[in-house]
Amino acid sequence: MKLDRFVHELCTEGKNFAAVSTLMPDGSPQVSVVWVDADEEYIYINTAEGRVKPENLRRDSRVAISVFDSQNPYRQAMVRGKAEEDTKIDAEKHIDTLAMKYLGRDKYPRSTTGEKRVVFRITPEHVFKLT
Repeated sequence: MKLDRFVHELCTEGKNFAAVSTLMPDGSPQVSVVWVDADEEYIYINTAEGRVKPENLRRDSRVAISVFDSQNPYRQAMVRGKAEEDTKIDAEKHIDTLAMKYLGRDKYPRSTTGEKRVVFRITPEHVFKLT
């Protein structure tokens, strides 16, 4: 299934942030603001091992993500779907690509020694848009 064009634009054009909601073990929501990327089919987020997001997503793949236009926050998309780890993408290179997009830097500056990055791809199942 092809990713909605409007959602794709929000995820790839400009420095638009996303709020990602995952589920804690007790079912309560956990929300993080993240950098976001997309291709023609999936939305991608990059995180690090040991954080709450990858643990939550591996246990329960249901996810909600809200992406908003940094120039006009009323222009946004809310997506519900399933997330799964994408081991085909080099997570270290991906975070550097995102660092260039969001910070204008070749290398992600906030990496810590021994940190292992991980990429999750989100398959949209429901999309709500405000254009």
